[in-house]
Amino acid sequence: MSLVLQHTDLDVVGAELSVDLPDGTTVPFAHLDYAATAPCVRAAADAVQSLLPWYGSVHRGTGIRSQTSTLEYERARDLVGEFIGARAGDTVIFTRNTTDALNLLARALPPEATTIVFDGEHHANLLPWRRPLRLPTPASPDEAVAAVERALRGVRGRDGPGLGALGLGGPGLGGPGLGGPVLVAVTGASNVTGEIWPVRRLADLAHRYGARIVVDAAQLAPHSPVDLATLGADYLALSGHKLYAPFGAGVLAGRTDWLDAAEPYLSGGGASTAVGAAAGDVTWARGAARHEAGTPNLLGAVSLAAVCAALLRTDRAALHEREQELLGRLREGLAGIPGVRTVSVFGDRQPRVGIVSLALPGHDTAVIADRLAREYGIGVRAGLFCAHPLTRRLTGDTGTGGCGSATPGLLRASFGLGTTDDDVDRLITALAELTARPS
Repeated sequence: MSLVLQHTDLDVVGAELSVDLPDGTTVPFAHLDYAATAPCVRAAADAVQSLLPWYGSVHRGTGIRSQTSTLEYERARDLVGEFIGARAGDTVIFTRNTTDALNLLARALPPEATTIVFDGEHHANLLPWRRPLRLPTPASPDEAVAAVERALRGVRGRDGPGLGALGLGGPGLGGPGLGGPVLVAVTGASNVTGEIWPVRRLADLAHRYGARIVVDAAQLAPHSPVDLATLGADYLALSGHKLYAPFGAGVLAGRTDWLDAAEPYLSGGGASTAVGAAAGDVTWARGAARHEAGTPNLLGAVSLAAVCAALLRTDRAALHEREQELLGRLREGLAGIPGVRTVSVFGDRQPRVGIVSLALPGHDTAVIADRLAREYGIGVRAGLFCAHPLTRRLTGDTGTGGCGSATPGLLRASFGLGTTDDDVDRLITALAELTARPS
């Protein structure tokens, strides 16, 4: 039984792909690495194919191809805005991916802004910030909220000690209260464990202290509806390649004031409305154009919008229910394999999307992943998942040897549209066989 039934626009392209095994048999390829890159669905492929005869320059021509391309590009912006619940006055900017989107926002922050972020974030939401206040990964949602409140009190110097007294200081962050703009940066769902974070509670808390919040929705958006107002988010970032539209587009959406006040993310054609003869004599555009210099990724934007539109037409509650069935099936099967341990931050009962990571004591996860691919036709991911601090904590590696020190890493299985019971069952059987072998 497939995760998608009777929705041809959400059928996975290449679902019939098969691979030859060393024993001479041929099996369907079980792609269980959606958290890295989801497969393309028919809606995205068809949108690209349909537009190719009309492909032309966006915003820069009068011919039929240019006019059609411009219309489709802006229509894509509107569709993505509808998908994420963009509010009146919000800006929807097309980027390359979530990493690009969060780097854009980091560049657009006021110079004196402080960012509060947990060290369990994906590197895309951990590394770009210029004045980060990095908090240890909490053990529960309640602890996450409490930690952010302590940090906000320290930053604001309100009803509490300064950052130095809280033990949260860093270079330039040890004073009694910084004032100035504050941004809380948090994931919607962990790319390591799949656990859903208490975004709305953190958003309400941030706003109570006059701070803003950005949500990394790269892992949440493919599995659950995301809405700026419902989440309480000021900004939201996501990637097309996680959302079944692998044509190189991502999105940053949210409040316009910081984005319009910042220098353009890229300087070039389209970002300016007028350029004088003297160096520096430039009038920069406002809105999305300010940060979309150069020829935009029309096909990426249109394919992403097509998937968003298809998901908006779909019963996402039914998709969620089916995904949770697969998740339960996988976790139940893994629980019966000796020596296999699923990892979590908040505990096994925390709601999560279709991502499960495993610690395999006594086994090299990279070797297991390679054998799964070669001997069983199953694609998973092994390693640190661009979330080194969190993954090392979950494996028990203190990281005292520095960022280049050896670490066993985890094994991650992730799924979504098109995943079947058979995919899950084959993974369980294969892991049971592989872990039973001498390491």
